[in-house]
Amino acid sequence: MKNVLKIIGILVLAFVGYVAYMLANPVSPKETVGYNSDDLSLKVVYSRPYKKDRLIFGSEEKGALVPFGKYWRTGANAATTFETSSSILFNGQKLPAGKYALFTFPYEDSWTVGLNSESDVFFAVSQPNPKLDVLKTSVDVGALEKPLEQFTIEFSKDSLGVNMSMAWDKAVVSIPINQ
Repeated sequence: MKNVLKIIGILVLAFVGYVAYMLANPVSPKETVGYNSDDLSLKVVYSRPYKKDRLIFGSEEKGALVPFGKYWRTGANAATTFETSSSILFNGQKLPAGKYALFTFPYEDSWTVGLNSESDVFFAVSQPNPKLDVLKTSVDVGALEKPLEQFTIEFSKDSLGVNMSMAWDKAVVSIPINQ
């Protein structure tokens, strides 16, 4: 009986150690990016998966990790969140200040980007409740010359305002943000 308890104890310790290791060293590391000015603060929290020689965007039949026309939590692990300190125009659509879950439906030539009021969902593999969608907008897909290994979200400023870009593999989308 003592041997059985020792084996169970070792297995429990091994499992706890594995879980602790995975939480401390996730395969898709968590990232926070932001933009700050005198009157506007933007923040995105997301996990950054790697390409790892996989087909990222494409048809489900070809085994794409992110199939065209299907819900994507726009990153990995927990739901990606977008937060704004004040009301903005998100690709021309009015968005009140607040924190939102950001999700996409990628297509070959455009992505539908959505913001949902149900943020902080840990494992957002299922589509959020559409009744809680705050906005949906369509943005054109651009092509990168060189494939990008890790999913990346960035903010940049130009003469027209702020842009939030999302890029991975050979695809990039840019969303204009204005006040």
